[in-house]
Amino acid sequence: MSKNGARADVAEEGGPGPCKRAKVEVVDAPSPLNFDSPDALFESLISPVSTETFFKEYWEQKPLLIQRDDPSLAAYFQNLFQLADLKNLCRQGMVYGRDMNVCRCVNGRKKVLNKGGKVHYLQLRKDFDQKRATIQFHQPQRFKDELWKIQEKLECFFGSLVGSNVYITPSGSQGLPPHYDDIEVFILQLEGKKHWRLYQPTVPLAREYNVEPEDRIGAPTHEFTLKPGDFLYFPRGTIHQADTPSGLAHSTHVTISTYQNNSWGDFLLDVIPGLVFDVAKEEVKLRTGIPRRLLLAHDTALATTRLSGFLRTLAEQLEGSGAPRPSEMKKDFVRSRLPPFYSGDGSHLCAPGTLEGLLRRGVCTSHGQEAIIRPGVERGNRGKFPRLDSRVRLRFRDYVVMTVEAAVEDPSAHAREHMVYLYHCLRNQRGTHMMLGRDAPTAQAPGLRFPLSHLDALKQLLSSEVISVKELKLNTDAEKENLALALWTECLVEVL
Repeated sequence: MSKNGARADVAEEGGPGPCKRAKVEVVDAPSPLNFDSPDALFESLISPVSTETFFKEYWEQKPLLIQRDDPSLAAYFQNLFQLADLKNLCRQGMVYGRDMNVCRCVNGRKKVLNKGGKVHYLQLRKDFDQKRATIQFHQPQRFKDELWKIQEKLECFFGSLVGSNVYITPSGSQGLPPHYDDIEVFILQLEGKKHWRLYQPTVPLAREYNVEPEDRIGAPTHEFTLKPGDFLYFPRGTIHQADTPSGLAHSTHVTISTYQNNSWGDFLLDVIPGLVFDVAKEEVKLRTGIPRRLLLAHDTALATTRLSGFLRTLAEQLEGSGAPRPSEMKKDFVRSRLPPFYSGDGSHLCAPGTLEGLLRRGVCTSHGQEAIIRPGVERGNRGKFPRLDSRVRLRFRDYVVMTVEAAVEDPSAHAREHMVYLYHCLRNQRGTHMMLGRDAPTAQAPGLRFPLSHLDALKQLLSSEVISVKELKLNTDAEKENLALALWTECLVEVL
């Protein structure tokens, strides 16, 4: 990464169908980014600004523009995605709406020029060259290895989904009208130049996308032109528009986005239902009936008073337990995120103790999300089965989440037993990343289920670099060994 980058206190077309997987291409230019860890990657992405400075001065506060004169970085960015890539991608069965949009800003409005059905490259280039239309490519990390590598590391860094869109705009044209998004936006300029104007937010940290009429947004607070290798960040709610200047070549940039529906308000919506359920089991006042005809009443002052008291009870319970239990946000994150990046066939991710292999060999049985280890099975040397005296290490720590939830086998049961669930994304499909809700069905988060008595032992594994199986906080040696084996079958522990 160049040390000559200059920063200024300052996305455009941003926002996040299943697809036939296209042939991915390997980036030829050596990476100037540091992939040693999620923290290292982010710091190299925003260099020369430090991560500490970024979150103290810019994150959710104001834009950051970094303009660089670094040929190696410009070459690397260009290889992330190019206009020339579209010809090969169109051969793989791209579909309008799901994979691509074709649009242009006309008189302050977005005009969509999609043809419907399969995208044909010649028609796409005709719209691009003759109608001066912008090509928006959805979620290119599904096909481009280096974007997959960047975005899965950023998902570890933020603990939030990270999507992307590529925008290719011809000379003298603009794709979208002034608008703001509900995402934190990171722009990497890949090809050509793009002229940007940013405006004061009308809805800071907005929760939804919205177009703003030009006569309402006033003068730009920042105006600049990005060239290959440049970087731009701005918070959700920032009004923006961008165009490719006339007389220049086309512009290509990638919008990397995160933190959609990832606010404290969203967290509360996830935590409160479970908290109410738990407290109602202990507090009879939460189980008493509401006043007769309350749902028909127009004056709800009594309900407001009672609800205020109940909220104080919930707050006291939360402060006393110190353990809010978000589950849906965690599960949505892990079921929707990218799998870990790998090259080749990925066999090293789960070798040789894959759950499928053990099922074939009769070591364990699978029941939904629960792996039930059969006792008394001889453990051979192949794959280094964990034993009681083994030292183990948790693998893929940043790709695992743990929740405590009520068991779901019998929803009608009077009292549902709470279980510990360990979810992971190792089996997630790269080709459906950020596409759920389009043509892809909602996926079940893969993972394991354990009795609540295993919670402390699982916390030990999640927080320790290395631990002996016999040190796990469980009552019997058999439970300790079976816990380690269950995690091993899911490729989540390594025997040292």
